[in-house]
Amino acid sequence: MDFPLVKEWLQHLQTEQVLGFLQELNIGELIYNQWFLGGLALITLLTIYLRRYALLATILALVGFASLIDYTLQSGTAVENIMSETLLIFVGGGLVLIFAVIYLLFIRHD
Repeated sequence: MDFPLVKEWLQHLQTEQVLGFLQELNIGELIYNQWFLGGLALITLLTIYLRRYALLATILALVGFASLIDYTLQSGTAVENIMSETLLIFVGGGLVLIFAVIYLLFIRHD
């Protein structure tokens, strides 16, 4: 086994490298990419067919929260009062996503 090669490969997992990669990767743009959404829909259908509900819940949570954050940032993050429409949509959408994940992971039995 070539240990310098392994050491060189592990250099990519340093915190600075990972943070740099995540800053270059704009997740907000992926939500509007038709190829990404099509691939995600295909993976979702495959997880439903194979009954892998933990993977389905993970996909639902990640895409749902990314979409929710993107919508909230586009609507504006200023909160004038407790009944702000943006705040209510963010909190309500988050609750719906959390309950869907709990249902898929713990309540649903096949």
